[in-house]
Amino acid sequence: MHDIRAIRENPTDFDAALARRGLDPISPSILAIDTERRAKITAAEAALADRNAASKQVGAAKASGDEAEFERLRALVSDKKAEVAALEEEAKDMDAKLNDLLLTIPNLPYADVPDGADENDNVEIHKWGTPPTLDFDAVEHFEIKSVTRGMDFETAAKLSGSRFVILSGAIARVHRALAQFMLDTHTSENGLTEVNGPVMVRDSAMLGTGQLPKFSEDSYQTTNGWWLIPTSEVTLTNIVAGHTLDEDYLPRRYVAHSLCFRSEAGSAGRDTSGMLRQHQFEKVEMVSVVKPENSDAELDRMTNCAQDILERLGLAYRTVKLCTGDMGFGARRTNDIEVWLPGQNTYREISSCSTCGDFQSRRMNARFKRTGEKKPEFLHTLNGSGLAVGRCLIAVLENGQQADGSVNLPDVLHGYMGGKTKINADGSLG
Repeated sequence: MHDIRAIRENPTDFDAALARRGLDPISPSILAIDTERRAKITAAEAALADRNAASKQVGAAKASGDEAEFERLRALVSDKKAEVAALEEEAKDMDAKLNDLLLTIPNLPYADVPDGADENDNVEIHKWGTPPTLDFDAVEHFEIKSVTRGMDFETAAKLSGSRFVILSGAIARVHRALAQFMLDTHTSENGLTEVNGPVMVRDSAMLGTGQLPKFSEDSYQTTNGWWLIPTSEVTLTNIVAGHTLDEDYLPRRYVAHSLCFRSEAGSAGRDTSGMLRQHQFEKVEMVSVVKPENSDAELDRMTNCAQDILERLGLAYRTVKLCTGDMGFGARRTNDIEVWLPGQNTYREISSCSTCGDFQSRRMNARFKRTGEKKPEFLHTLNGSGLAVGRCLIAVLENGQQADGSVNLPDVLHGYMGGKTKINADGSLG
């Protein structure tokens, strides 16, 4: 959500920032609605003043016996009352029209975000690890001999259609171990508070984090109106919706492991093999709620938390700063972390860490009050995957694959696997 006062004061800068996202100037349309809305409010205030003045004169006219003046003033009061009501209703309609328009406009990129059209224009800012050198031809996760029994796409398709999978046996256990490892690390070492929240939310929650109204087709809605969350960013960020927090309550850092649901609208034909792009998946999500002056440092902190998970797993990755054309609707700056997948011989996204500024907090009216100050300010919100569990499973399987079809598991998972260190070629744990 954008601050209408900022648009009024700097319409050229507003349009210039949106132009970096490839959008046409929109401030003239916004300001036209705003000007009309304010004119209605001013007219309503003037009519109300006339009504109040006439109301005071009615009694005097009655007392003086001037019946004609009394009737004129009484009619004037009645007319002004109707005029005020009509103008206020028109102003309300204009306010809703302005609000609806502002809700569809993406966040403004920070000045340091690189300009670009798509992912090819993203800028690498960090790299860690060396992709493994294999003495055999690497295959994708679903082709590894030890994995095929525990990753069933055919039965899942029979139950639910395409882009679903059933994990079983050793594969399901590794998947569970990864999520547990992530949660333990974030809560015990990174200072995040674990949350187990609902995966079905109201319209207001989806609107607050920016999934509505523009991207409704990307998510699933139940027949009675709830939305299945595309990420627990929705749940975690909306914890502070409608609240004014005390300064000493900040920062708030949350983490949740949840199911996520996405329709994958517009992704037809992309990543159709394997479990890289699913309608239902699991993710460990991080959300931070901070004071404005701390949001840049918090993005670095969050990015480091996500990177650390990959380093502990021994997975090579690179971190890129997204360009304006590849950045999400609600973000002002985004760092994508891409893990190396030998089966595809490339890096693929496993986490996006974004700072949203006050974009989401304005939509959900989430504010804080500094100690000793009376006027509240809007909070800054951030979100990031720490990590996508399914994609992390893919990376572990592909990077740990052996020539005989077995998979060596990262050392940090051994304790979560009951001391087992590998998936044997027959799919059993060893």
